Amino acid sequence: MADGRLADPLEEELEAEEHAPRLRLSRRGVVVLSVLGATVVGVLAWLVFFSSVLDVREVAVQGTADDRLTADQVREAIGGVGDGPLARVDLDAVRHRVEAIPRVAGAEVWRGWPHTLQVKVTQRRAVAAVKGEDGQFTQVDAGGVSFATEAAPPAGVPVVQLQLSQQANDVDGVISRPQLVQGAVSVAAGLPAEVAQRAGALLVHSYDDIELQLSGGATVRWGSPEQNDRKARVLLALMSQKGTNYDVSAPDAPAVSG
Repeated sequence: MADGRLADPLEEELEAEEHAPRLRLSRRGVVVLSVLGATVVGVLAWLVFFSSVLDVREVAVQGTADDRLTADQVREAIGGVGDGPLARVDLDAVRHRVEAIPRVAGAEVWRGWPHTLQVKVTQRRAVAAVKGEDGQFTQVDAGGVSFATEAAPPAGVPVVQLQLSQQANDVDGVISRPQLVQGAVSVAAGLPAEVAQRAGALLVHSYDDIELQLSGGATVRWGSPEQNDRKARVLLALMSQKGTNYDVSAPDAPAVSG
């Protein structure tokens, strides 16, 4: 340096960068790069949304609990809605078709790249079977939804039967038969597992007079379909005592006899 000072290497490097020639694209170069980028994006979009490269090749079904609802039944319900490029499948439309199956309570649908449509179903579980006048048994879930009618009730659930008293028939216009059945179903839905396994029939004599018959000959006077949780807890405690008749219709004053 002319003034005798030592040059700072960092300053020299910064000055060299400032005076270095800069690479500038011409307008034509910018256009070319833009066209290339748009072409790449277009090709990728075509491959994903319109070509058969990423078509659905499998519909994977989870959650079917028994042979009354099979994966093939779910696939059949989906039909052509699940065909074509995976990216274009209408997931809501698939879900609605699956949930239209009577035995399906709910469904989740998602894309499993690159070729799989994933479906997970929640299958309805019967908490009661309602015996009809024709002798058929309609299965009902905990939400009160009827989803199947068969010649025999499923194992392990109580059978709801209307054996209405004269008083209940007299007030049919106030409390309808469907309401009485729904009340009995709510009782069945609230039964502890230990009791449900022994339940044979739920006899509905009136809204306030529901009777539960257990295997082995014991009976439970349930009363109305109110305070079901409380009654269920009281019944479990009562069943530790020997008896053939249990009364939880008034859960604060239960009784055992027989």
